[in-house]
Amino acid sequence: MNDTPSEEVALVDAVVVGAGFAGLYMLHRLRQQGLTATVLERGSGVGGTWFWNRYPGARCDVESLEYSYKFDEALQSEWAWSERYATQPEILRYIEHVVERFDLRRNIRFDSNVISADYSARSRRWNITIEGGKRYEARYFIAATGCLSQPNEPKYPGQESFGGDIHYTSRWPQQGVDFTGKRVAVIGTGSSGIQSIPLIAAQAAHLTVFQRTPNFSVPACNRPLQPDEVAKTKIEYGRFREHNLEQPFAFNLFVNPRNLADASPAEREREFERRWSAFGGLQFLGAFQDVFTDPTANRAAQEFIRGKIRSIVQDPRKAELLMPSDHAVGCKRLCSDSGYFETYNRPNVDLVDIRAEPIESFVQNGVRVAGRVVEVDAIVYATGFDAMTGALSRIRIQGREGRRLTDEWAQGAQTYLGLMSAGFPNFFMVTGPGSPSVLTNMVMAIEDHVDWISNCIAFLDAEGIHTIETPGERQNEWMRDVSAIAEATQFSGCNSWYYGSNIPGKPRVFTIYVGFADYRKKIGQIAARQYDSFTLERETAVA
Repeated sequence: MNDTPSEEVALVDAVVVGAGFAGLYMLHRLRQQGLTATVLERGSGVGGTWFWNRYPGARCDVESLEYSYKFDEALQSEWAWSERYATQPEILRYIEHVVERFDLRRNIRFDSNVISADYSARSRRWNITIEGGKRYEARYFIAATGCLSQPNEPKYPGQESFGGDIHYTSRWPQQGVDFTGKRVAVIGTGSSGIQSIPLIAAQAAHLTVFQRTPNFSVPACNRPLQPDEVAKTKIEYGRFREHNLEQPFAFNLFVNPRNLADASPAEREREFERRWSAFGGLQFLGAFQDVFTDPTANRAAQEFIRGKIRSIVQDPRKAELLMPSDHAVGCKRLCSDSGYFETYNRPNVDLVDIRAEPIESFVQNGVRVAGRVVEVDAIVYATGFDAMTGALSRIRIQGREGRRLTDEWAQGAQTYLGLMSAGFPNFFMVTGPGSPSVLTNMVMAIEDHVDWISNCIAFLDAEGIHTIETPGERQNEWMRDVSAIAEATQFSGCNSWYYGSNIPGKPRVFTIYVGFADYRKKIGQIAARQYDSFTLERETAVA
């Protein structure tokens, strides 16, 4: 079949939605198998989350030597990362290099916003329509839409009356924003807020941060990569990658094998300090092996970070507001920063607690809180995403017997293995709800899922199987397991975007499988049994 632009329906073996890490590797694998495939991307370029999130300070919290593809030995050996934690521009350059290196661009359709996907039981094919009416027909429909790709954009009364500029960290202008001489408001202190606030404060005449919930953050301890450490890693890259695949979060987390209770007070302080000042970032979570599972150990980690905030932030009122008190360390993704708490010592930075003083409205010259107006020239929303399900929910996906995905997921996402959903044959999700996804090094999780899907499709084709579908009872059992595993960790007592708590009205459901290595073993066993836990149909399709 020829994948060429046409006014008629384009017939391909597979349609992939999204041109980020997942969609690009999915395209590469499908083409390797001799299948025709088209990637539909709503943006004007590749990169997925790294195309849209261009805000000041945007960078990855997984080390660059790990946050990269492993499928091609020459690619991982030749690419040179400059920093321990890569910035958004460097990651985007890497992705663009991959596209050119493997000639992927010719099968990507940019500015193609998918609005619907309908399954035909008669033809056993998916009919996909993009904005503007262009249609595609495919045997396989694959969502590589990402877990953090649908922005959460709250609206305040009077927003249309504000006379200045409004920006969103989740869709930052490609040309950048100059805040020189301006009074700026940032709403939100999650990861994007914590990363962008120090840089905005350094440029703006004045910055007011509007905070609802303080978050735990530790120094990233970022630095330039040294040639000798890069060379050492690359010599043993294969072994290094295999080791990571066996880790709970698919990256090289150095976990202290001791429990907190086995350490003296001085040893505890010393280990936490080492994790804060030398290791940095997510490595803080490995200070003791029971930080994630034992409330006492976690409270000790919390208090250490609060003590650091008290020692860094000179204004006691600001320090108190910046100290989280209602959740455990790690139950929300631990933030990594570069001078975040120090920023509140600047004379041009104010902090407003919008739990105590909620935003009432926007007015022409600023933001009204508690009956007063905070005058600003520009507003930045750092309010995150409708995570896990938001990107799929915006597409009208209709499976067997007219079943809508949004209806099936009305009480929370339901999948089997995070790969398929009952009633939607030949519809695969890369790092979908119910898989480890955002609790991992995402590139490793993506590659693992893409390999599984590709191998599954190859098996179906070799065996003359027309459709694969997950039984409802398998799906229900799987989601119960996902929830039960989470209940044994610190994730269970937390209101976070992991649960959808940041989206008003969204069901509070934990849809992330905790434990990448265990998960990988399970889906590998299912593949080895020739997908016997799925329903496979071999009947010839009706013409």
